[in-house]
Amino acid sequence: MDVRFTKAGTPLAVRYHGKIWAVAAEPLHWFTRDSWWETRQSVPVGIGNVVDIEHWRVQVRLGGSDSQLRTFELRREPLAEKWLLEAITDN
Repeated sequence: MDVRFTKAGTPLAVRYHGKIWAVAAEPLHWFTRDSWWETRQSVPVGIGNVVDIEHWRVQVRLGGSDSQLRTFELRREPLAEKWLLEAITDN
């Protein structure tokens, strides 16, 4: 899954299962903290932020259509390069 962002840093579109889903409403953005003490993951000093998990909730529809809105909940773990699709709901 790939997420395309605007220059301002908000999601613009999501590629999921070979289809482009355009963001159709203002997305919701938040962070949670990783329980690093439970996973016991260690990283070298100076790597950067390894505890903030980034989340976006976006309402999307198939690009170029009036299809039904769906809500994608996206998550990116610290140090990860790819986004994970945590949940899909139909509106």
